Amino acid sequence: MTRSSDENKRDANASEISRRGVMALTAAAGATAALGPPAMAQTGAANARPADLVLINGRIHTMDNASTVTDAVAIRNGRFVAIGADAAAMAATAARTVNLGGKTAFPGIIEPHCHVVSVYNRPGYHTILENTANLAEVQKALAERRKTVPADGWITSMGGFHPNQWSDIKVLPTREQLDQAVPDRPVFLYTRFTGPAVTNSMGKKLFDEWDKTPAHPDIVPVAVAEDGLIKDGGFGKVTPATSALFLLRSRTTFDDKLRTTMETQRYAARLGLTTMGDKVLFPTPGPLHPIQVLSNLDQYRMYDPLLEIDRQGKSISRIEISFLHHQGFIPALGDMANQLPELRARLRNQFPNFGSEMVSTGGIGEWAAPVNVDRSTPGGQVWFEAQRLVAEAGWRNENAVSNAKEFEGVVQAWEELAAKGYDIKDKRYIIHHADGATPELLARAKALGAGVAMAAFRWVVSNDGKPAGVPFRTILDSGVRAGLQGDGVHISPLNPWAHMQYVITGLNSLGQQVNDGQRLNRAETIRLFTRENAWFLLRGSEIGTIEAGKRADVAVLDRDYFTVPDQEIRNIRSAMTVVGGN
Repeated sequence: MTRSSDENKRDANASEISRRGVMALTAAAGATAALGPPAMAQTGAANARPADLVLINGRIHTMDNASTVTDAVAIRNGRFVAIGADAAAMAATAARTVNLGGKTAFPGIIEPHCHVVSVYNRPGYHTILENTANLAEVQKALAERRKTVPADGWITSMGGFHPNQWSDIKVLPTREQLDQAVPDRPVFLYTRFTGPAVTNSMGKKLFDEWDKTPAHPDIVPVAVAEDGLIKDGGFGKVTPATSALFLLRSRTTFDDKLRTTMETQRYAARLGLTTMGDKVLFPTPGPLHPIQVLSNLDQYRMYDPLLEIDRQGKSISRIEISFLHHQGFIPALGDMANQLPELRARLRNQFPNFGSEMVSTGGIGEWAAPVNVDRSTPGGQVWFEAQRLVAEAGWRNENAVSNAKEFEGVVQAWEELAAKGYDIKDKRYIIHHADGATPELLARAKALGAGVAMAAFRWVVSNDGKPAGVPFRTILDSGVRAGLQGDGVHISPLNPWAHMQYVITGLNSLGQQVNDGQRLNRAETIRLFTRENAWFLLRGSEIGTIEAGKRADVAVLDRDYFTVPDQEIRNIRSAMTVVGGN
């Protein structure tokens, strides 16, 4: 994946990227000069040659060991070269200087656990609904999207949103309500993994026509109810919702995926989100099938649009790819030596922690086999064998746990592998979600050198006022290496500010207090989503703080994170995002 020509192409495309996005944003923030040619390799003192970019007059939280807040940073060749007064002194000779006008800035936001590559492959003209709060905002977002969609294009939105967030309806919009927003383009909204979905009148007409000529022998009719609802039926079934999804996917071209990839990366930049750890999810190698739900994609081909964007030097999101494997016990394969064929092939044929500056491989996760810690069962034996194979290959290992039993089972398995001489501590093993965490389990995880990526997305589905979410305070106070993750784009938003608001307030989408006593303050929360999350991607020496020598990722916010009212944290956006100095 690492090719010197990629770097040349990235330099050649820098001005194009600036014209499409970054220059427009910096103009709003007060740019005072245009980008000049790339600087030559650094020699001598940091200020011996002009900087490519200097940011001045900001309130820049570096997130370094001393929690330094400075007013200026200088960037050359994609890295920070000076901070504070030394950086300000370089402004006069810099190729470009941006006056931040007192705006608050942080290192680029880092999401260590999401499924963003799934969005890159979504059919139609994907529309962001995860930030809408009521029906009017949903209709406005769809109507705005219609302006950029051709007459034969589908306006779609799949995953990331939940009806709980819409204060006035609490359910999917009806066909009539979608028609009010977009009467002349087909609209299709699909929730979470399996549906249900909903469409407008134009979409219903097309689905009715497609039903007469099904594209697959296993497809079922896309029965659209009078109100536009398309029913689901859970995992492992061909349903009207998955059949509708199949019909749209089968009409998606590679160019469509390239367009959606760039649009999604621009959206991430507007959030100040510069680095993401992608965890695939329920991979299904092979051709499309109407049984596949939203999270099912071919794990060997779903990265093609991302890799092409990176090859062209156009990627503006740092993506680390981890490889989830979902093969459990398969009786037909016989003894343990023949189980887990996909995982074995992956470990033999893939390099871990390898790639370009913008796209790289990571570890195995969010699991190597379906998590089953009961080793008295064949499924539990296969899961443990998966842990052993990953340890033997020297890869980073990850497991998402949903309760205390699973948490303890994962820790116990890793302790046994460590006792047998496998290198656990230096590989940065990760427990994701961390439901059921207790002080005793956290101490054992800490002793292994493992980290805990805490689930910050439970607010989305919580609707009964009962305690929800993981014990943030207990985990952080334990001293274990901790970070925060949003698990976006199927069951929750990609927007990290929405998750930060929940961590700080403990309020779910209905305004109910569901995590009191376990909340964190704002300084702790932003530190976890920057400096601490870099550790989980093995990139703490490269990103996560604003320090000389590190890659120049900066999010300049449109409002002050530390002073906005709690309920407005989720609305924070980046006025200017810098990724690798661009």
